[in-house]
Amino acid sequence: MRFNSPRINPKFISYFLRTQAHQDWMMAVCAFGATMASLNQDIVKLINVPVPPIDIQNKIVGLLSAYDDLIENNKRRITLLENMAEEIYREWFVRFRFPGWQEAEFEKGLPASWAVAQGDDLFEVVKGKSYSSEEISDHLNGGRPFINLKNFNRGGGYRSNGLKYFRGEFRDRQQVNRGDVVMAVTDMTQNREVIGRAARVPYLGETDGIISLDVVKISAFSWPDLFTYAHLRYSGISEALKELANGANVLHLKPDLIGKQKYLVPDTPTVEEFVKLVEPFYEQIEKLEQQIDMLEYTKNQLLPRLISGKLSVENLNIQFPPSMQSDKSDNAAEAAA
Repeated sequence: MRFNSPRINPKFISYFLRTQAHQDWMMAVCAFGATMASLNQDIVKLINVPVPPIDIQNKIVGLLSAYDDLIENNKRRITLLENMAEEIYREWFVRFRFPGWQEAEFEKGLPASWAVAQGDDLFEVVKGKSYSSEEISDHLNGGRPFINLKNFNRGGGYRSNGLKYFRGEFRDRQQVNRGDVVMAVTDMTQNREVIGRAARVPYLGETDGIISLDVVKISAFSWPDLFTYAHLRYSGISEALKELANGANVLHLKPDLIGKQKYLVPDTPTVEEFVKLVEPFYEQIEKLEQQIDMLEYTKNQLLPRLISGKLSVENLNIQFPPSMQSDKSDNAAEAAA
């Protein structure tokens, strides 16, 4: 849909379409009869959009856009920190330009004090908990955080808004908490973008989390968990693991295969120095992700009240964020042309 009227701020319409009330209305309308099973022009014509005065629309958009800008800024900072950690890992453990590499002895292309070992000798792979739909909820309700397939970003890393909650029996070994390393062993994407990818569990609250059957926990015998995570994320092992998955519509990776692969084993001082260097990056990433969650929560609480008019902005002096100021300048330029 396009809105060129000076009475309409397109971003206001965009925010309206994100409200739960509108989503519920769409679900009800699209489910009504076979002829309206999907979005079409007939349904679009039925959408009743509230249109307050343009200055009110702009204020609402300005307020909500400020949250979006902060969220996007935090995401950019997270990407920068992750890229820095990855580049350090690759410099040390792929290109072998670790501290003191000029004086190190090499044998067959590897530092003489390093080795290659099978995964079973380096870490334990713990399978997750099978579950029924009755044991899973979108809300806490006395349950435990349930790390599942939706908690993985495509390409790896943790995704907080996919968290579910579990109420049922489990084994102690299936519990996870802050800093634990988990890996997806199921994938429903067409390009194998999740399977074999690792994520680092953030702080989940007062209770430990539980891993689902689609997830395994990888606990190294001697490495720090942070190095395990970096090793699985940046070494290229995930590319090898994803090719071992099979299945028609849903891919599955046998957890036993993770331990059958060969892994580089750097010497302990180099691993410890790496962890000491990059640990502040990941601490900052976790803080930024927590800020994003809080900003998203606050924005989602404000959104329906602002759009419905229950929360008035008429008397608020709102400073428009930079992203909105540029939009207004573009609109002015188009109008002048």
